[in-house]
Amino acid sequence: MIIHHFEDQNSLLNRFMLEIRDQTIQKDRMRFRRNIERIGEILGYELSKSLDYKIKSVKTPYGSRDIGIPIDQFVLCSVLRAGLPLHQGLLNYFDHAENAFISAYRHHPDGGDAFEVIVKYFAAPDLDVKILVLTDPMLATGKTLENVLKALKGHGRPKQIHIISVIGSKAGVKHISSVFPENTNLWIAAIDNELTSKGYIIPGLGDAGDLAYGIKL
Repeated sequence: MIIHHFEDQNSLLNRFMLEIRDQTIQKDRMRFRRNIERIGEILGYELSKSLDYKIKSVKTPYGSRDIGIPIDQFVLCSVLRAGLPLHQGLLNYFDHAENAFISAYRHHPDGGDAFEVIVKYFAAPDLDVKILVLTDPMLATGKTLENVLKALKGHGRPKQIHIISVIGSKAGVKHISSVFPENTNLWIAAIDNELTSKGYIIPGLGDAGDLAYGIKL
């Protein structure tokens, strides 16, 4: 896996990362969602630099100009519900992309720390020979993305896979590196060192879905 990690680079991304981690600022759900969206825009822009381009001529009122534009079809696939603001950030830039959505949640069979990831809802177009962009803001254990990859297998063979994530753990990054194709690209704002016994990132930011949309039952 090719990892693009932006935590140590000084940029405006750092302000948005500070605000989504700050337990006082993150109480403003609208701002939290917007910051995740803006992080998606920044990571999407960085991803765009790695794409294949073709030259297209455009006419202006005073002449013409050749401009390079991406040549591939895109499918943006997000994990519900936490991935929605990140998805919107990418869609702001890749506005011609097709869209896919998948639901995945942690099921604790005995009420303890052990859990399995359950996938229940999935809607996607044909993925053959397209750029597949998977978005999940919190890459904790990596089990969710592993199950998403399994669910996608019946929908075609992408030309390339990119993963967009806001915060990951070292263990999660290591796990998905072992299950995704070697040429998969991971675009991630920050990688934290640890996980709790229940598989939550430390220091992380909390539950991204709850912070964006309210506490669930």
